[in-house]
Amino acid sequence: MSNLQTSLSIEEKLTKALNFIKRYPKLAIAFSGGVDSSVVAKLAKDALGKNAVAITINSPLLPRGELDRARKVAEEIGISHLIVDSNELEIPEFSANPPDRCYYCKRSRCRKLKERALQLGIRWLADGTNLSDFDERRPGVRAAIEEEILWPLVEARMTKDEVRRAATFLGLPTAEAPSSPCLATRIPYGDRITIERLRRIDEAERWLRESFRLHIVRVRDHRHIARIEVDWNDISALLKPNVAREVVRKLKQLGFTYVTLDLEGYRSGSFDELLANITSSR
Repeated sequence: MSNLQTSLSIEEKLTKALNFIKRYPKLAIAFSGGVDSSVVAKLAKDALGKNAVAITINSPLLPRGELDRARKVAEEIGISHLIVDSNELEIPEFSANPPDRCYYCKRSRCRKLKERALQLGIRWLADGTNLSDFDERRPGVRAAIEEEILWPLVEARMTKDEVRRAATFLGLPTAEAPSSPCLATRIPYGDRITIERLRRIDEAERWLRESFRLHIVRVRDHRHIARIEVDWNDISALLKPNVAREVVRKLKQLGFTYVTLDLEGYRSGSFDELLANITSSR
């Protein structure tokens, strides 16, 4: 990355992304309602007006409430918004849950979104990929490249932190929203992904979030064991005896036999640590 690119202000980078979008007469945006896709949707609306459309995938992988959030954010932006139904559990390569499961999911979603966009006379699809996505293990990026998805935030050389700052600059309600990856990320690689496991994960996380006002919570589903990850500052609250007993009771009701709290706290992609350990031991 050049010194010029790193020294650009948020406003200048947004202008670069906006100018990139203006190259296309019509554009569809893969829209989750999260901070990244919201910034892209806002810029597309500003650049193209009614020739921009946001399309959201509705899937069993989506945490409860995320679809409604996407609808509300799209309405606030003022962009046309469509919903496309999908069930990735019907993809054998995905439901078997290999380490590259995200590739199969992303490829399927891109194709569904492009198909819907073409029905509207729109050839190009963009998403909210940013530079920070290349710092993590993201098999879905390969699928996006193969499907020729446009990346306005990458073109503007924006990191995740800069995207959040851009969302604040643009007045978007998603600026401080925590990331909300698909529910399949809570299941260890190699364990089959089922609708039953996704539902109990979703219910457990929703209950924990609402009951204890947690900003970030993940319930990693190790079959009989629930491994809870929360922000480091929230660990002590969950360790209080009365709280711990209530958490154990609820999660056992959902089908877990054992309930644990991960003392390392929340970290994105914690199951990738297993892959790193396997690779380093060879």
